[in-house]
Amino acid sequence: MRSLLVIWLFKLSSRLPLTVLHHIGAILGWAAFYLSPTYAQRLRENSQSAWQNYSAHEANAMLHANIAEMGKSISELPWVWCRPLTEVLQSVRACHGLAHVEAARARGQGVIILTPHLGCFEMIALYLAERAPMTSMYRPPKLAWLDQITRLGRGRGQMSLARTDIGGVRALYKTLKRGEVIGLLPDQVPTGGEGEWANFFGRPAYTMTLVGRLVESCNAVAMMCYSERLPEGRGYVIHISPLTFSAASPVALQINAALEQTIRHCPTQYLWAYNRYKIPQGAPPPPTDTSMPPLVNSGSKAAL
Repeated sequence: MRSLLVIWLFKLSSRLPLTVLHHIGAILGWAAFYLSPTYAQRLRENSQSAWQNYSAHEANAMLHANIAEMGKSISELPWVWCRPLTEVLQSVRACHGLAHVEAARARGQGVIILTPHLGCFEMIALYLAERAPMTSMYRPPKLAWLDQITRLGRGRGQMSLARTDIGGVRALYKTLKRGEVIGLLPDQVPTGGEGEWANFFGRPAYTMTLVGRLVESCNAVAMMCYSERLPEGRGYVIHISPLTFSAASPVALQINAALEQTIRHCPTQYLWAYNRYKIPQGAPPPPTDTSMPPLVNSGSKAAL
């Protein structure tokens, strides 16, 4: 009964305008920051290394903006998942770089869309799955009601969901072999044994190695993609950039460098409170700072 009530409230809130939901989300973001010391501490610690080139005043302003944006990322979900798909897709005001995806598919190549926890990343799969068959990795939440809503919201258009297990990985391989599109969260911490340590904003982060294996075995093309949230509920702008990997350094390190560069374009909308630097069970301990490969500076304050 409680699950049915939550689902009903979730769908009911989707009837609110996106502008209203974003204002509510900003309030929720601040509430979470003040009510959860763990959340607040992790947000501060993770963002500190990325904002170290800014003055204390600038960094504080960016932190405040990020707190509000994180609330919006939650409050907009009912609207993104439960509103009619045509209306949701119309909220995408522009998509820069879509031609890269279309060109790769025209060559018969599969496309790996790497979507960090940045902006409204839920919008990207819905937008691309309207244009091509797409399969995304999916880690089922523990709550049954949330799993039901998530599957209904994400599984629209030509979207298929693959669980984060060996069967899901096989589904990704098959999708790429057919010249279709898959979606991955490159900054999601993989389980032990499925990643390697690579610098991310100057700290070792356990990073997935699946992308490199998929590119090599499927002759696929990887692309970084994020959905920028426009102010006042005016919609979203999607940005897509192709990636080229070099044999000179590990793919995981190059992905993290590309992530850094992408996040610097829109730093206040990144999920800094995500536990990116945790050590998953079964993973080797992180290396010391002196043993980490050097990370090429992928951006600066001027790049923003």
